[in-house]
Amino acid sequence: MQTSTDVFAKVRGHDRSAVLAAAREAGVLPYFHVLSSPAMPVVEMEGAERIMLGSNNYLGLTGDERVMQGAEQALHRYGTGLTGSRLLNGTIPLHLELEREIAEWMETEDAIVFSTGHQANLGTLGTLLGPGDTVIVDAGDHASILDGCLLSRAKLRPFRHNRLDKLEKMLDRAQGDGGGVLVVVDGVFSMEGDIAPLDSICELCERYGARLMVDEAHGAGVLGARGAGTAELLGVADRVDLRMGTFSKSLASCGGFVAGSHEVIDYLRIYSRAFLFTASAVPAAVGAALAALRVVRSPDGPPLLARVLENAQHLRDGLHERGFTVVAPQRLPAEAAVQAHAPGVRTSAEGERTIVTPIVPVLVGDDWKAALLWRALYDAGVFVNTALHPAVPPGGALLRTSVMATHDRETLDRALDTFARVKHEFESEHGPLPGPERP
Repeated sequence: MQTSTDVFAKVRGHDRSAVLAAAREAGVLPYFHVLSSPAMPVVEMEGAERIMLGSNNYLGLTGDERVMQGAEQALHRYGTGLTGSRLLNGTIPLHLELEREIAEWMETEDAIVFSTGHQANLGTLGTLLGPGDTVIVDAGDHASILDGCLLSRAKLRPFRHNRLDKLEKMLDRAQGDGGGVLVVVDGVFSMEGDIAPLDSICELCERYGARLMVDEAHGAGVLGARGAGTAELLGVADRVDLRMGTFSKSLASCGGFVAGSHEVIDYLRIYSRAFLFTASAVPAAVGAALAALRVVRSPDGPPLLARVLENAQHLRDGLHERGFTVVAPQRLPAEAAVQAHAPGVRTSAEGERTIVTPIVPVLVGDDWKAALLWRALYDAGVFVNTALHPAVPPGGALLRTSVMATHDRETLDRALDTFARVKHEFESEHGPLPGPERP
């Protein structure tokens, strides 16, 4: 009798096992560290106080009394869990209020709320696309977008990050594929922190008859006069077919949403397996997200948006001045209907408009150098995120820093001084880091 291959064999001696073992032995593994306090500008992590520059809590609302009260009221009214899907017994009035207010915020006909952001992308792409369709994605898109595309079994055509000439080539090739064509891009890319040129992407999609979906996970609650995201900032919200977002960043909770036309959203309610066959989010998460959205849409929202983008500019400029390789401020298209008075937009004497998003990556290059530098910062009291290959291209390892509206200048300057001190000590032992700026 022939013995089958052990399906667990792949977990032994896989291609990352030696690197993981070496990183653990050297004490430089930058992942799975234990947080023992709320996600605030300064946190308690593994027995020490550390400045948090690795959170997506962009507006700092996880500690806002109104948001915590929203979660608490939902918990006491609806209990700890709904124990069923939205289709059956898992829909409560808070879901309906949240969906209505998201649609108003995004200025769309309708919206649907999923239990996680990953499910929102998976459930939308896996439902709307089929084997006869083509999906065109930016190489820098979030993993959940790729997962949804693979689930759909549509023909996948990726293009090089933010390269419009490559996008047009894929759109041209898709003309012969048959079926529908959907382009999916991040509004703000989660590792690079840069913005998709949505005005030009909309133009290309319209020219080739393709639909467009924008993942605003890192744009909603950050960009635009109302915080409705990249599409709002660039004046193309009415030209984007679907806009996805999450509650786990600016909205201080957990979950995801998709906003668009009523007919598409209603179709997802009936056909999206990721929506139909998963339990509804816990009431506290829904209550917190709704309360956070109301803060963003209140008169208190614009000052928070301005503050997080001012902090991003301050951190980016400070790192650049200290010799780190950071991205240049993002140039906004001159021809687009950019909201010139939106928070964070700077206009030079020559009329060039720029913005810095709350994601400020520091290019290191070598994976081991990035891990060692992360550890040195961690030991000095600053927590950042680390992106190594294959999350980034070979030789593209980076430290992903991010800011909150609730960081004060004193804390950010203390972090910058720590970066400078660690850099000096690190380079004396391990050699120079890349610097000082990349386009």
